[in-house]
Amino acid sequence: QVHLVESGGGLVQAGASLRLACAASGGTFRYLSLGWFRQAPGKDREFVAVITWSGSNTYYADAVRGRYTISRDYDKNTVDLQMLSLKPEDTAVYYCAATQSRSDNAHYYYSSPNYEFWGQGTQVTVSS
Repeated sequence: QVHLVESGGGLVQAGASLRLACAASGGTFRYLSLGWFRQAPGKDREFVAVITWSGSNTYYADAVRGRYTISRDYDKNTVDLQMLSLKPEDTAVYYCAATQSRSDNAHYYYSSPNYEFWGQGTQVTVSS
C-alpha cells in the first residue's frame, strides 16, 4: 500500500508561483509512475502532469504545458510540481497519484482510474 501526502498549496495572486510536493511511503518508489490531477469546484478531476517510473518521460495537459514542471527525487521519495505564472483558472484541489503501471502509452496516464493510489489533496487558490 502506497501512502501519498501533498503539501505546498495556498492562496496566491495571478502571475505568482507555487511548488507542490508529494511524499510517498509504503511502496517501491522507483517503480511508481507519479501524476498530479486537479479538481475545481463543480468540475471533473482532470489530468495535470505525470512523470514515469524511470523519470525519463513527462507529460503535461495542454492547459499547463510550459508553465508547470513535474520532477521526482528518488532519494527523498518525493514528486514535485513547480507551477509558474498561475492563473485564476488554475484554482483547484491538486491531487498526487501513483500507479505501478509501466505503460509506454502516454494516454494511459491521462486517465485517473489508471492510478491505484491517491493523496488527500491540497488546495490551490489563485486570485485575480
